[in-house]
Amino acid sequence: MIRRLTYVARLVGIARTLQKHDALFPLERLDAPPFALRLARLFAGRSRRNRDRRPGERLAAALEDLGPSFIKLGQALSVRADLLGEDIAVDLGRLRDRLPEFGFEAARDTIESELEAPLSALYLDFQRKPVAAASIAQVHFATIATPDGPAPVAVKVLRPGIEERLQRDMNLFFWLARIAERADPKLRRLRPVDIVRTLQQSVSLEMDLRLEAAAADEMGEVFQQDPDFRTPAIDWERTAGRVLTMERVTSVPIGDNAAMDAAGIDRPALAERVIRIFLRQSLTHGFFHADMHQGNLFVDPDGTVVAVDYGIMGRLDHRTRLFMAEMLGSFIAGDYRRAAEVHIAAGYVPPETSVDLFAQACRSIGAPIRGKPVSEISIGRLMAQLFRVTETFAMQTRTELLLLQKTMVTVEGVSRGIDPGINFWSASQPVIETWARDNLGPEARIAGFITDTMDIVEKVPRLLEKADRAFDRLEQIEAQAEDEATSGTARWAIIAGIGGVLAGVALALLFGTAIG
Repeated sequence: MIRRLTYVARLVGIARTLQKHDALFPLERLDAPPFALRLARLFAGRSRRNRDRRPGERLAAALEDLGPSFIKLGQALSVRADLLGEDIAVDLGRLRDRLPEFGFEAARDTIESELEAPLSALYLDFQRKPVAAASIAQVHFATIATPDGPAPVAVKVLRPGIEERLQRDMNLFFWLARIAERADPKLRRLRPVDIVRTLQQSVSLEMDLRLEAAAADEMGEVFQQDPDFRTPAIDWERTAGRVLTMERVTSVPIGDNAAMDAAGIDRPALAERVIRIFLRQSLTHGFFHADMHQGNLFVDPDGTVVAVDYGIMGRLDHRTRLFMAEMLGSFIAGDYRRAAEVHIAAGYVPPETSVDLFAQACRSIGAPIRGKPVSEISIGRLMAQLFRVTETFAMQTRTELLLLQKTMVTVEGVSRGIDPGINFWSASQPVIETWARDNLGPEARIAGFITDTMDIVEKVPRLLEKADRAFDRLEQIEAQAEDEATSGTARWAIIAGIGGVLAGVALALLFGTAIG
């Protein structure tokens, strides 16, 4: 009861902040509890300074005031134009983790506590003023000693008390999500509890900077032979749970077109490269940088893209990548029936769905954009239409695709900012075709057959072990039987069970891959 009262009080505070920015409209659209809305209007007057701002700008400002968890929530909502409208989603997509900096003394204390050494012993120099302050952490520039001489580094430090604050907000989000699922059947399709769980997992990973360092290191290893992309080197000796030290990136910011032009960067080629890097990460490797906004991307003079901030990463299993490749390939080729079949086969829409009707829905999404440049296409609008269409066919929200959707929208914006005339689909096609040839062609199917067979072979010892235990049990029953009839019945029952196990092994070996 006390916890519920705490949540209600927190809701009132949130509503008051929204009202202060004249941003209560999302709660009204989603039928929020009227009690909180009435109290918000009673205790908070509408701000006159917000009258000339767009609704999305007002909502973004309110979420920034509410803190880190709400900024993350706003970024997640930026891909759900179907809930709040495209214009609002676009404004939320501009939400960046920019918050006031915390003091140098707090940063120093965190570093010295985590690395168990004085700051002066760790760095040759350390700039007191941070170069960036976000919702989770802030970044300072420093210099370290190396065998080759002084080397510039960037030092990321978590905000004091950020873990407790985020956990408190996540508990509130879970409470609200459960209420929403119980109260409104239409919201169950959106799986709000699973969405909050995905958000919590993402934020939890950001709370341990060793995991971010590991993600950057893994991405660097994966792209070691790729000339288009690289990651900064990690300084593991100066990295811990709440401190991360890595190579300082001095390349040209991708958001600075004038600087790129002055450096002689081929911007149209770079725009295509950014799209293809994202697709190679997500499709080829199933491991992608999920925060690829302009502030995290740089470009070397030779055109190599450099990314920083690996706190939010996405992973896709092979089955999801197959779905993604076939879906995108079908839309690019204009094969809308295949796009519908892929959705149904993947279980993303109910199996009883009419292929022809869903293909018609896919055509309504894909046909208007074929051959058009990105400047004439809004991925946000397409996603909003996709969500509205799939709602008609009872498609549930796929939480494993939320980060992918968000990143795709971000990558679209980055590429459009570099070259407004870029064609997203043309840039995507070579990567998708290569991946499809390697994973969907005859050679890949043979490899898949071998992999499936090996999986079954690995299960055989466990099945035989079960058979062996069954034989042991048979001996025990025979030893304890008091009469021949009981013994015979038990024996034949066990033998039948063993026969079933062995038959299962044989069938799995002969037909397992075909069934799968």
